[in-house]
Amino acid sequence: MGKRSTGRKLAMQALYQADIQQVDIENIIDNFVNESDSIDETKEWTTFLIEGVSKNKVSIDEKISQFAIDWDIDRLLIIDKSILRIAFFELCFTGIDKNIAINEALEIAKEYSEEDSSKFINGILGKYVQSEKN
Repeated sequence: MGKRSTGRKLAMQALYQADIQQVDIENIIDNFVNESDSIDETKEWTTFLIEGVSKNKVSIDEKISQFAIDWDIDRLLIIDKSILRIAFFELCFTGIDKNIAINEALEIAKEYSEEDSSKFINGILGKYVQSEKN
């Protein structure tokens, strides 16, 4: 598995853990990311994603709410919210190819979330990408 794919999974797990435990993101980075067995490049990418999501959380959550039509963000599964936050961070704040960001989010959802989550996430991200084209 690639360094960035692994980093996305670690970031999702860290964001999930931070949300569940209601702890400071820096503690998560120190205790979760830096203690992982991953290589330094993966840890750096993971930290970049976590810090980026954390710094832009309000804006990212507004995007999720805007495109998760008829869904209150607080009703989303925490794991799906973590996946969406990473995907929206990549789509809105990095130069990552949109297809890569979406495909990575879907793969993580298929592996870690409920059966229909990947379809739900794909719908939200697809609506966002479509709105950017118009």
